[in-house]
Amino acid sequence: MSPGDILKLRQSLHLTQQQFADRLGVSFVTLNRWENGQTRPSALGLEKLRQAAAEALAGATDAATPDRTTAPAPAGQESLDFLGDANALRVLVEGERLSYGHLFNPAFATEVSRIDPLPHQRIAVYDRMLPQPRLRFLLADDAGAGKTIMTGLYVRECLTRRTLRRVLIVAPAGLVGNWQRELHRLFRLELRIVASADAKQGNPFVGDDSDLVVVSIDSLRSPRLFAALRDPAVTAYDLVVFDEAHKLACHRDPDGTIRPTERYRLAEALAGVRDLPDAYRLPWSAQHLLLLTATPHMGKPYPYYALWRLLEPELLSTPTAFEHFPAASRQRCFIRRVKEEMVNLHGDPLYPARWCDTHSYDLGQGEISEQTLYNRTTAYINNYYNLARVLNRQAARFAVMIFQRRLASSTWALLCSLRKRLAKLEAMIEAIRSGRIPEDEWRAQQMLLEQKAAKGKLVDALADQTADEEGTVHGQETHEANEDEALGAFLATNLAELQTERDEVRGLLGLAEAVHAQGQDSKFQRLRELLADPEYRDEKVIIYTEHKDTLDFLKRGLEGLGFAGQVACVHGGMGFVSRDAEVERFRAPHQHGGEGARFFVGTDAAAEGINLQFCWILINYDIPWNPARLEQRMGRIHRYGQKRDRVAILNLVAGATREGRVVKTLLDKLEEIRNELGSDKVFDVVGRMFEDVSLADYVRRAVDSDETADREAMAVAGKLTAEQIRALAAREESLYGRGGEITAELPRLREALAIEELRRLLPGYVRRYLEHAAPLIGVDLVGDLEADFMLRTRRPGVLERLLPVLDSYPAAARNRFSVYPTADEHEAIYLHPGEPVFERLTALAAEQASVAGRRGAIFTDPGSHAPYLFHVARLSVVRAADPGVPGLGRAEVIEQRLVGIKQFADNRCEEAPVEQLLLLRPGRKHAPTSVAFLVHSDTWRLAAAQYLQTEVLRRLAQVQELAAQARLGETETLLGLAYDYQELELAVARKEYTRKARAGDRKAEPEVERIRARQGALKERRRQTLTQARREVALIQPGTVEILATALVQPSQDPADIQARDLEVERIAMEIATAAEAAQGADVRDVSTPAKARLAGLNDYPGFDLFSKRPGDERGIEVKGRVGTGEIEMTENEWAKACNLRGRYWLYVVFDCGTPQPRLLRVQDPFQKLIANAKGTVVLGYGDIARVAEAL
Repeated sequence: MSPGDILKLRQSLHLTQQQFADRLGVSFVTLNRWENGQTRPSALGLEKLRQAAAEALAGATDAATPDRTTAPAPAGQESLDFLGDANALRVLVEGERLSYGHLFNPAFATEVSRIDPLPHQRIAVYDRMLPQPRLRFLLADDAGAGKTIMTGLYVRECLTRRTLRRVLIVAPAGLVGNWQRELHRLFRLELRIVASADAKQGNPFVGDDSDLVVVSIDSLRSPRLFAALRDPAVTAYDLVVFDEAHKLACHRDPDGTIRPTERYRLAEALAGVRDLPDAYRLPWSAQHLLLLTATPHMGKPYPYYALWRLLEPELLSTPTAFEHFPAASRQRCFIRRVKEEMVNLHGDPLYPARWCDTHSYDLGQGEISEQTLYNRTTAYINNYYNLARVLNRQAARFAVMIFQRRLASSTWALLCSLRKRLAKLEAMIEAIRSGRIPEDEWRAQQMLLEQKAAKGKLVDALADQTADEEGTVHGQETHEANEDEALGAFLATNLAELQTERDEVRGLLGLAEAVHAQGQDSKFQRLRELLADPEYRDEKVIIYTEHKDTLDFLKRGLEGLGFAGQVACVHGGMGFVSRDAEVERFRAPHQHGGEGARFFVGTDAAAEGINLQFCWILINYDIPWNPARLEQRMGRIHRYGQKRDRVAILNLVAGATREGRVVKTLLDKLEEIRNELGSDKVFDVVGRMFEDVSLADYVRRAVDSDETADREAMAVAGKLTAEQIRALAAREESLYGRGGEITAELPRLREALAIEELRRLLPGYVRRYLEHAAPLIGVDLVGDLEADFMLRTRRPGVLERLLPVLDSYPAAARNRFSVYPTADEHEAIYLHPGEPVFERLTALAAEQASVAGRRGAIFTDPGSHAPYLFHVARLSVVRAADPGVPGLGRAEVIEQRLVGIKQFADNRCEEAPVEQLLLLRPGRKHAPTSVAFLVHSDTWRLAAAQYLQTEVLRRLAQVQELAAQARLGETETLLGLAYDYQELELAVARKEYTRKARAGDRKAEPEVERIRARQGALKERRRQTLTQARREVALIQPGTVEILATALVQPSQDPADIQARDLEVERIAMEIATAAEAAQGADVRDVSTPAKARLAGLNDYPGFDLFSKRPGDERGIEVKGRVGTGEIEMTENEWAKACNLRGRYWLYVVFDCGTPQPRLLRVQDPFQKLIANAKGTVVLGYGDIARVAEAL
């Protein structure tokens, strides 16, 4: 159906777009895109459109149609009569069980995500972050460690555990799109990007689509968005994440004045800091706070302390409290690992070696040449820069230095800036001549520029900021906007002086245009030679420049070499959607007819949040005068996932120029230190080596003369030494602690990973669930479940409610599904718990099955001798609300569990694994021995609920309360110390200001009064804080009990089952299988009972009976025995586990157990080799087993 057909259909029904969207069960946006041809309807969407067309032909023109989905009967309406569908009941329970996957595999998020977590990532998330009931954490790993992955993994695990619902991620503007893209791609988390403009249409922090949000930090601190955040209608966010948290700056002056930035104030509000100015107060604060940064300590102690204070505002209320914060408490809040520590599970380093090579080039000579242009421009720079320095004209100095940096970049970049300077000069001259601007007004404008520069509002962003700190201004990178403004700063004091400079700039511009017109660019020629090198020929190459004008020049130049269509470009003026498109074009193959780009040309905006480790060659066309930017560029390819054993960093420098000598000295020194230390560490800390001084200052001074250039080059060489690198490493070790834990933890991690593999739920249990749930919903799974399949409806309208979630997927994948991860979401939708389509299917199945859960159903237990009831319930432990205590006005779920219990005829109850339901067969009719359960079934269910409330749930709550009480003792001690330190600081300050007041300082008296008031308030605040801490523990209590399903379980009356029990067939089979394994030298463990399975670290019902280990081989062995020969029956649990383990799963069948000569047959990977017949469970034929069995 074409877009025009859809439009005509809507018009024929006389419906608005919103009405038609409501009728179709899709969003307004989706319908709008269909009609405009922006997206195509999925197969399900087309089905719905055809239904509407059929109704239109029949004359059905109502504005909306009712939802055809059958609503479930109200809970509690049905009596417990056990006439429900057993398959439906099992679907209901299994859907719930899969949604609580962490109870069966503690690392369940790794199953449903497109990641394979590295050792340091597992340690951070599963050992340090998840165990904390209230996460206040500073994650400070080196760049490239995967902090986005660790955050996503933590969020996905917490969503499964129901401990998080609302998440707010606050990031630099350039990284917002990266967060949305990566969390969608890796974890299928659908983050909404919120911008300032969204607040015009309503509150973007209210509503269902506000639960997972990412927003730029500068947008969020804007008055409009912050006001939206303060709206009483906003539900508190459970977790707030600050990316690049070092940008939350707070400084302390020598006189003790604290100067928080607006970004820091925003963080204080979200972190729950008290006593904020009214403009920054929020009616709520986040329970969990996660700060991410690779540079937590920027060389100054107070900003580092200020970051920690956000984590625990009351405990760390003063720097002294922070200094005395116990090491164990710090470890709970902080983790940092450097690149050298990070290894894979085999202990191999994650990061490749970095090979840096500096390629010097000579400027072209002649009357009209690069050298002449360099000499004349340098003379111009020296003249005006030195004059500006004498006159203390900061903006004018900045304006002149623009030419020096652009001169080193490219003739074209210099030419562009000269044109802008000339245009500004000519415009000003004309304005003064015409009288539009009097000279005194012009001089006043110049002083405003100088004042702006002096106040730090007109800065040299390329020198003073890193790429992640630099933002954009009206579609330009900040440095470009600032340069454009600074080019209007002049030293002239009158019209004649303006005309003199105009003539000089006009002459420079003419020379630059003549040099450019020659087409002989020495630097580009050197680049061309590098690209022709056999080692780099046909490889993907990244080229960095500092200037958009040079980027344009490079793009034209490369295309002129025959690479048209093969140059991807990224700069700060592009939106994140356009940036992502260019990155993907670069990622795509370019060889053998591929349509991808071979070259990626970017400004430093491309060094922020863009991961390019699929490329191994990086060329610095311009060398940044801020070494930290050099670090950031390298980080784009020097990160985990790089397939090469080394990456090449190639630097282009005009080594004979004055500034070139300084820059080349820096690069040569870095390589010298790398060789001396035998480590790449120097490349990771070069930015920190220049924290106290500016490399740009060395370069600027070098321009004065050849002698000055040599002197500045020697100064740079002295600044960088191997000893200083060692000293920096020692300082960081004293701050962050000694590393090395990753390697020490590898044996434990490998063992844990092996157990996780055996506890996996995917894909086997999801596949079996879908096979059973599909008929219940009214659909068929058509296709190959081992590859991809489609959903085919059995009746119209069944899957209407899938349409909105399907619209978020590429059109090609909307009716192609898989239970296995796909390499590309365009191939098929990967169905798993937490994925939107799977969640919607589960909800549909639960609606259909809920009646069976409430009515109950009959099952058969071949191993039982007496009937019993099996209840599945959802329990929760909560921290109740206390509106009278600040911070405790909202109840919170602490823990939620899915549990099973058995209830016997004597009303005795005992806990049982929920997965035990998968071991049972559906039953058909009541047995005489079950009459007692039938007569008083509802009374039995009430008794079970009472047992769950008073025994199981109360015990869970007590565990949580005891843990909280243990933490409370330490918290009370630390809070007491923190308030003692505050009182001491106030007492010292009061004494000092009192002395000043007595000495006649009038300003001191108000300070004394202010401190006296703070001292009085502090006592009350101490009392309130301690009361809150104690009350929070007291409010932990049992929450709700909800029985989801009840099964009546009866002993099997099958003669074969009875005979097998009497002859102890299973015991005989187990003995024979165990002996056969032992004879092969295997270490065999019996895991056939819950107690034995738990001892092996497995779930109560792991899906096999024996766990056998041989050198290089582990196998799960399911053992079956038969009195004679015949069919073998496997439970749903066993068959799903066979699907998961495949070649590691073995079926050992012992036939003729009732004879003196039993026979053992072994089948590896029975899921693949045997054809199962469904008879309520999984049935395998004797002939098939004998045909594929392997010899002993």
